[in-house]
Amino acid sequence: MLNKREIRYCLDQMGEMFPDAHCELIHSNPFELVIAVALSAQCTDVLVNKVTQELFEKYKTPEDYLKVPLEELQQDIRSIGLYRNKANNIQKLCKMLLENYQGEVPQERDELINLPGVGRKTANVVVSVAFGIPAIAVDTHVERVSKRLGLCRWKDSVLEVEKTLMKKIPEEEWSVTHHRMIFFGRYHCKAQNPQCPSCPLLELCREGKKRMKGRVKV
Repeated sequence: MLNKREIRYCLDQMGEMFPDAHCELIHSNPFELVIAVALSAQCTDVLVNKVTQELFEKYKTPEDYLKVPLEELQQDIRSIGLYRNKANNIQKLCKMLLENYQGEVPQERDELINLPGVGRKTANVVVSVAFGIPAIAVDTHVERVSKRLGLCRWKDSVLEVEKTLMKKIPEEEWSVTHHRMIFFGRYHCKAQNPQCPSCPLLELCREGKKRMKGRVKV
């Protein structure tokens, strides 16, 4: 496990590598963000953005999503994985927003988690990106980077990873660190082809050192 000094170094290096890291899901308001993040489960942001470009032109409000048959909404997002379940959850989510929140997206994490199709990761993204509330959303990239570097333990659950990062990272840096870790995992410390030879964190990375062990340095 990394100590405080090593963690600080990792955060600073990721900051230098990706100073402009941000949410790559295109949206113009909290409602669109909730829909986009819900659609992004087991799907790339690039594909979600292609779909929502037309989706957000057609549907502006929760009422709009409820005016059409479920089958029509399913066809609108058909290119996205699990589109049937996601369409069903979107309509249920919109119904709950209208019934319980006057059609507005709530700012409280616990209230967001109660919405159909919204888990803890989605809720953390929304409170952080839409409302500026410090949060760390642990997606596949954040989890992978955290475990490879030794910020947490290999056996830790997603929730345990989140809690560990919240303890080890200053609260005012939670949101920006979340985005930088995503960029670091998405574009550098990739799942299948991590860029270990050029990584500035190699000497601190337990996984990277294992991967590089035995390679001949030129």
